[in-house]
Amino acid sequence: MKKEVKSKMNIDKLAIMVAKGFENTTYEIKSVNEKLDRHDKVFHLIMKELKAMNDDRKYFKENISSLNSDGLSYNRKIENLTMRVEKLESNTK
Repeated sequence: MKKEVKSKMNIDKLAIMVAKGFENTTYEIKSVNEKLDRHDKVFHLIMKELKAMNDDRKYFKENISSLNSDGLSYNRKIENLTMRVEKLESNTK
């Protein structure tokens, strides 16, 4: 006794199989696109934060350099005053 194979492949069944395959692929592509969109948003947020940090660094560097030059000018003024006081003290003795 031979068993008959009742399900024969025809064009309609093949078309349905191909359509289901495309549906799965379309779903997977949509999933990948959603993930890429989320990564793109995170990337833009990271770039925004890095730019803000860079701007803060520039601002801090400018302020520190001005403080350093102010400190140097005050040191020169103190040295000049010290020399003048020493001269005055030596002249009064």
